[in-house]
Amino acid sequence: MSHVRYIDKTRAYYAGLGYAKPYQWAEFAEVPFAPLTKPLRQARIALVSTSDVAVRGEAEGEEPHGFMVGKVYSIPADTAVERLFTRQEHYDTHATHLDDVNSYFPISRLHELAADGVIGGVAARAHGVYTNYSHRRTLAADGPEVVKRCREDGVDAVVLTPV
Repeated sequence: MSHVRYIDKTRAYYAGLGYAKPYQWAEFAEVPFAPLTKPLRQARIALVSTSDVAVRGEAEGEEPHGFMVGKVYSIPADTAVERLFTRQEHYDTHATHLDDVNSYFPISRLHELAADGVIGGVAARAHGVYTNYSHRRTLAADGPEVVKRCREDGVDAVVLTPV
């Protein structure tokens, strides 16, 4: 098999915890979409991820960014990738690893696209949202907070990387 069967693994995980009802994936009948109002080569792009990314040397003894409580965090997008890491422990350690930050937080790829003129630039901050599996919280709190921060940074579009 060439891929990880996350849907099956997630359902089995929650069943193993004793939940009688199978895990239900988030579904939204209406997804807001707005086409770009300028060419991509002029657009400022932000990275938004559900990964847990922290910066080495900044509060390393503490839980990063309110770890796993469904909150939004931001880090400077120009932070050297060598300083970025994750403390994530709940992933399939038999199918993958977290050694390559760009595999779950592709900030270097965005900077390369900007340098090549494919996009207009990278926003000042990259944002993360800890997943807490709540549709209500995503719609009422986390989503609007990400939008607010992106607007503060003059973002035209985002790259979403779910983890």
